Amino acid sequence: MIVGEIRRYLRDNSTIRVSRSMKDIAYKSLRLRESDPEKYADNAEIAKVLEVTEKEVEEALSAIAEPSSLYECIYSEGGDNILLMDRIKDEKNTEEMWTERICLLQAIKTLSDKEKLIINLRYYKGKTQTQVAEAIGISQAQVSRIEKSAIERLKRQMSV
Repeated sequence: MIVGEIRRYLRDNSTIRVSRSMKDIAYKSLRLRESDPEKYADNAEIAKVLEVTEKEVEEALSAIAEPSSLYECIYSEGGDNILLMDRIKDEKNTEEMWTERICLLQAIKTLSDKEKLIINLRYYKGKTQTQVAEAIGISQAQVSRIEKSAIERLKRQMSV
């Protein structure tokens, strides 16, 4: 009974709530690994024994891992601390990308409604010129001409 209470406490008092079935898979996986580290080093072997998918084993094991704080110190020397957040780099949302996006949104505001529609359908919805032409009732050649002039205007607006 005491062992059961300890298990319940450990299961229910973690930082992140994880389903009981996922925790069971994780703990069974860990027990298998402890019993024979060489045989059960691979998640595929564990999945076979537990009769679940390899992905379920991976998700279960990652679900029980303790989360790290972005403010966790990962290196310290002479009073200079390097935090985990200092090591994480966001390639997509750089300051340069934000300013370019703002400039683009401002430039798009200068386009006519038809030009905005064509740019939206072509570059945000991924439609071909023929599909755009059919959708708004003009020829493909007209779409091409309007698109080209709109892009030229956007380039001029963004270079200013």
